[in-house]
Amino acid sequence: MSTAPMELREELRGNFLFESLTDEQLDWLVERGAVEVHDAGTLVYEQGELADSFYVLLEGEVELLKRLDGNDVVLTTSDLPGSYAGAMRAFIQASQDESYVSSLRTVTRCRLFKLRAEDFSYALKTWFPMAVHLLDGVFLGMTSAEAVVGQREKLIALGALSAGLAHELNNPAAAEVRAAESLGVRLQEARGAMLRMAPRLNEHAFRKLLDLLTEAVERAHTAPSLSTLEAGDREDALADRLQAAGVEEAWEMAPVLAAAGLDDAWVDSVISCAGDGAPDAVRWLAAALDIEGLVAEIRTSAGRISELVAAMKDYSHLDKGPFGSIDVHDGLESTLIILGHKLKKGVKVVRDYDRSLPKICAQAGELNQVWTNLIDNAIDAMGGKGTLTVRTARERDCVLVEIGDTGPGIPAELQRRIFEPFFTTKDVGDGTGLGLDISYRIVVRRHHGDIRVDSQPGNTRFQVLLPIDQPAPTTHSGGG
Repeated sequence: MSTAPMELREELRGNFLFESLTDEQLDWLVERGAVEVHDAGTLVYEQGELADSFYVLLEGEVELLKRLDGNDVVLTTSDLPGSYAGAMRAFIQASQDESYVSSLRTVTRCRLFKLRAEDFSYALKTWFPMAVHLLDGVFLGMTSAEAVVGQREKLIALGALSAGLAHELNNPAAAEVRAAESLGVRLQEARGAMLRMAPRLNEHAFRKLLDLLTEAVERAHTAPSLSTLEAGDREDALADRLQAAGVEEAWEMAPVLAAAGLDDAWVDSVISCAGDGAPDAVRWLAAALDIEGLVAEIRTSAGRISELVAAMKDYSHLDKGPFGSIDVHDGLESTLIILGHKLKKGVKVVRDYDRSLPKICAQAGELNQVWTNLIDNAIDAMGGKGTLTVRTARERDCVLVEIGDTGPGIPAELQRRIFEPFFTTKDVGDGTGLGLDISYRIVVRRHHGDIRVDSQPGNTRFQVLLPIDQPAPTTHSGGG
């Protein structure tokens, strides 16, 4: 499709980008430029190709794409005539970047004014030399600032995550160490009691004691929980019976036997079987029961550590590709585990999950960053005390994830700014103002979804909508 030079000159004159140019300058652009028409879904140029052209939108809607981890992320869309893209850095003397840093794709049928990169550079340097110097500095300054801010935000997030994980790992690790130390002491006690008891028992009595130990272990596994008063009464009764049988330090062994659900009848069976070796038999059996409990405690602590490591692995998705089929509940649960140390201070978690939801095509690690930002903000908003609600549901062709809190809420005049870069409602030094901006970019630009907030005092809800099926990438095609 061709446009008459005079018509094109007048069209350019009416475009805000060229409105201050003289007739001679407009004629120069018309002579060296061309108008291209592209159907919807056309990749006008692709990231990484030689940046040989500068484009200005005359009519239609376009979008800029950035390829990250092998996937195209929508940076921005525009239907404003005069929007531009392409060889933006052609005029920068120090620039070594001769390739397109992003891709340009049409959303609707579009008309674009195309100018060669060298002509674009010549026009800027000749007509606006001062602006070229200023823009050169702006480009370099923005590049440096983005790099510094991006690294700072990553370090802040990494530090918070590391501190939380260390706190969570410390509890089971410390419990495991304490149990291992106690286990060594109990094993030593059991060996000593066995050495003193064995010469006094015949084979039949020894087998009977082993049967009583097996019975005690089985009863310990099914023993009901006792109130403080009930436990105290049972311990006192057992201690009295043990002392009557000549057992020294009965008050140390009585709590172990009581916790296992044992009674006077079981103690009488031990005393009857062991005879004058009863004190050492009771000590050996109590130590054996304690060893069973300590082994179970070590097993539980080790399992908790494994659970945390698995959650961290799922959270970061170190062994998975950028995009894949995921269940949003897995990421939510991993995030709640990672932030468990903050939840224990007084936050009640309510899970309202729709487990029938289908899996979605998404980058799990990036979404976990979103869940972390939203849940962490909710906990902070409540001052560490309140109710955190995590809800999932289906809304049309999307999966809805809602994070709610009972904090004081976000004032209406601030809600429209909540996703702006560097805007924060936290005190100075408590927030960078980048968490929600990053979340917005991940949800909207990376996953083609939506994120919104509805807030009143005592009821703030952040809602994330994620398409179940991501749009297929558009193939590169030429323009007409």
